[in-house]
Amino acid sequence: MTFLAKTLDYPPIWLLGFLTLAWALAGAGLGFAPPLWLKGIGGGLVALGVALMIAAVFAMWRHHTTVIPHRVPSDIVTDGIYRFTRNPIYLGDVFTLLGFSLLYGSPAGVLLIPVFMAVIQRRFIAEEEKWLGTKFASEFQSWAERTRRWL
Repeated sequence: MTFLAKTLDYPPIWLLGFLTLAWALAGAGLGFAPPLWLKGIGGGLVALGVALMIAAVFAMWRHHTTVIPHRVPSDIVTDGIYRFTRNPIYLGDVFTLLGFSLLYGSPAGVLLIPVFMAVIQRRFIAEEEKWLGTKFASEFQSWAERTRRWL
């Protein structure tokens, strides 16, 4: 992997790319003028996404472990928001993309969500779960059995 590719291979960069694509597709004639109520839902979903991300980062900070992908964690976090989803930051990204797509009237953006989730799964989640499963084997197994990856 080149230096530039390695530097840009972080979830916020991927999210920004998908947000830009959703916005561009809406502007290229594949969008519509969303009614106020849909914008409200979109704004609420963006707020929910950001709240999930903040709660997850705070939980990681409390456990003194890294929030940065491609780094081996020093602890496994299974409490707080992590009781409900194993990937609250990535789930927050999904809610943000969905909300943004509704705010900007981008049906194509909504259709991009499964693609975004597949990219995140392949680029980040698989590696993170491998590390957690190796370093914290029994605790990770128990947590994975009772907590869904997304919702």
